Amino acid sequence: MIYRIEETTSTNDDARDAKYRHGDIVWAERQTAGRGQRGHSWTSPEGQNLTFSLVLEPRFLPVGKQFLLSEAVALALTDTFAQAGIETRIKWTNDIYAGNRKLVGILIEHSYSGPTLARTVVGIGINVNQKEFDPALPNPVSMAVAAGRTFDRSEVLETFRKRLETRYAQLERGDAEALQRDYRERMYGLGEQRTFRHPDGTPFEAVIEGVRPSGELLLRHVGGPLREYLFKEVEFVVK
Repeated sequence: MIYRIEETTSTNDDARDAKYRHGDIVWAERQTAGRGQRGHSWTSPEGQNLTFSLVLEPRFLPVGKQFLLSEAVALALTDTFAQAGIETRIKWTNDIYAGNRKLVGILIEHSYSGPTLARTVVGIGINVNQKEFDPALPNPVSMAVAAGRTFDRSEVLETFRKRLETRYAQLERGDAEALQRDYRERMYGLGEQRTFRHPDGTPFEAVIEGVRPSGELLLRHVGGPLREYLFKEVEFVVK
C-alpha cells in the first residue's frame, strides 16, 4: 500500500515503524531531514519530484548476499525509466544516471535476524518534473528534462512498484545470475577508463570491469592490477 503524507523529517525514519509491512511505500511531499549516501542531505521542491521509502522483508536472503537486493532495486528503476523512454545506467553502488547526470539517489538501510536480512528500508529520491536545480549540485537531471515532457508522479511510482515486484520475484526464486548479468550490463562507465578517488583524496585512473555478487567494485588500474573496492573505499569522480 502507498501511504502519502505531506511532511516528515525522513521517510526512511517513518518507514521503520512496525505498522508498515512488506511492500508498503511511504511517500512524502516534504522531508525536513532527508538523507542520501555518504551522509549527504536530500532536498526536493514540493510537488515536483518523488521522495519515498519502500519497506521490504527479505528474510530469505543471507546477509552476505544483500547486494542482490540493491541490484534488484536499481534494475527496477532502470526498467521504470525505460518504459518512459529514458535510457539510464547504474552508477555503483546504486545511483541512477541519465547520460552523465544524476536522476535518482538511493539509500538502503538493513536490519538483520541472525544470518539473514529481517527488514530493509529503501529510500528513493527521483527527480521527476523539476527543471531548475541548485547550482551547488554537481550534475542533476530530471525525467522531464531527459524526456522533454512532464510526468504524472503517481503513475511513475506505480510503474516502479510493478517493476520491483518482477525483480524481487527474481530474487526470491534465487535467480541471482540474471540480476547480476543485468546489473553489470547497465553499469555506468562499464569498460571505460574513469577517474576515481581514494578516501584520502588521491585520484587514480581505472577501468570498470564489473561488480562482485557481494557488491565489491572491480577496477582494473591503468598499468596495474585488478582490484576490488567496497563502498566508501573508493569514490567515482564524475566530471
